[in-house]
Amino acid sequence: MAGRIPQSFIDELLARVDIVEVIHSRVPLKKVGRNFVARCPFHDEKTPSFTVSPHKQFYYCFGCGASGSAIGFLMAHDHLTFPEAVETLAAQYGMTVPREAAASGAAAVPDRYKELLQLNQEVAVFYARQLRESCGRAAVQYLRRRGVDGATAKRYALGYAPGGWETLCQRFDRARLQEAGLAVAREGGGCYDRFRHRLMFPIRNRRGQVIGFGGRSLEEGSGPKYLNSPETPVFHKGKEVYGLYEMLQACGRPTRILVVEGYMDVIALAQQGIAEVVATLGTAVTQDHLRLLFRHSSVLTFCFDGDRAGRKAAWRALEAALPLVQEGRKVFFLWLPEGEDPDSLVRKEGRESFLQRLRRAEPLSDYFFQTLSEGLNLSRLEDRADLSRRAAPLLRKLPAGPFRRMMQARLVELAGDVGVENTDSHPRSGRFPGLGRPTMAQRVVFLLFHHPELWQKVPASFREAALEGEYGELLATVANAMESGLPLEEVLRNNPHRESLQLEEIPPADPERELTATVQTLLQGHRRQSRLAWLSRKADTEGLTPEEKEELRRLLTAKGHRETDS
Repeated sequence: MAGRIPQSFIDELLARVDIVEVIHSRVPLKKVGRNFVARCPFHDEKTPSFTVSPHKQFYYCFGCGASGSAIGFLMAHDHLTFPEAVETLAAQYGMTVPREAAASGAAAVPDRYKELLQLNQEVAVFYARQLRESCGRAAVQYLRRRGVDGATAKRYALGYAPGGWETLCQRFDRARLQEAGLAVAREGGGCYDRFRHRLMFPIRNRRGQVIGFGGRSLEEGSGPKYLNSPETPVFHKGKEVYGLYEMLQACGRPTRILVVEGYMDVIALAQQGIAEVVATLGTAVTQDHLRLLFRHSSVLTFCFDGDRAGRKAAWRALEAALPLVQEGRKVFFLWLPEGEDPDSLVRKEGRESFLQRLRRAEPLSDYFFQTLSEGLNLSRLEDRADLSRRAAPLLRKLPAGPFRRMMQARLVELAGDVGVENTDSHPRSGRFPGLGRPTMAQRVVFLLFHHPELWQKVPASFREAALEGEYGELLATVANAMESGLPLEEVLRNNPHRESLQLEEIPPADPERELTATVQTLLQGHRRQSRLAWLSRKADTEGLTPEEKEELRRLLTAKGHRETDS
């Protein structure tokens, strides 16, 4: 784990930050007296109840209870972890985030993440150099056949992995190569290069760090056509996309993002001047992908083949998107002619024709009802009831707001009011303060405030998740302070949440028991969400066993009940 962020730095950052400026860049604010107001971005409302106090540097919604500092707002609005929110604000104000070792006094563990990122960068440079050497001639010829010019190859840092079995293993540390997924262990000992005689595509995160690789075979019949890095401590293909860094370098904050399926699709479109494009990494679209992309644009367009496989992949993307399509976000689907992909189509038709297709992309709402209505005769009452039964559980996944109400109204137009449920009677909750379980989070803080020694008895998994902000800004701040050995009285003195903590109350007779119970409740919810996400990804990629299918059904049913009761 990276070192803790010093509390002194967090305090200094919040002292420099203007919360009005941070929020106004995302939600239009109107000055009313000493404060600023807006309609709350976290729940649907007609009358503004979302208030920002420049004096207290704090926001609060009188409607849903969402509250916090500028850090908390970024966590909730931009779906960032606590460290990511701190780093985002620091970068905006020209500050560098320092890190420190835990307060235990033990020597800091070497940052294996930085070591792996450094190794990946060195290997990417090596591959790029090989592309320019004579040994990379086959890769260069392939790129020329596909119409890729030198400037584009350089922009995407394309390279060549030589055909030898131990090219990397003879130049870099073998243990680190294996940990980075660049080498494979032999049964009898030793290892060999994972990528051989392949055109190499470095995969970079939004900071430009190389986190993994994709390799395209240059010889038919020599293994899979495309090969990706395996899961590593720095690379998770269900959370990353190809081309994000290059897109952000070219577009800043694009008005839309086109999501395609292949490396060469990204490169071909970018070379034609369509730079706002990324690709998934050989896996179905996940909510992690969508959260990442929605941080950078409010409009996503998925590009799929119009065949059965493409339609299946598109529907999975739609289902993943439903819980995230809140006010201001839009999702479209672009269908390609049979036998074409973005690479071949843009080279055949040119940039303007492809952009015309992009402008005619099908909205999520049209695709949703068209797909659910397939095989139904809506002039018959029974079929209208079937449509309602198919659509209702999916509509419940949409966040409360105008779009969900309009989707419900459209369902009524198509199916009548047969079985249509009112699923928009109350705001949906989330994982952040005021939107999730603030009472439990505040209770944890209250108990730790009076008994800080109990922090070491909290499960390590909870401490890790709290540090990342999984339970909100308040617990992230407190966890960071506890790990740094700072007294909570000092940390909470000027914290905007302090008034709601009621720290003057008398603690319970058995604080450890209550803390354990509260933490376990929070952990169970986190485990359910993690297991649900894992099963959903496995269903999309590998398929599920009968037992796993039943488990997924139970989790989805339980999730639906919790949302209905919230």
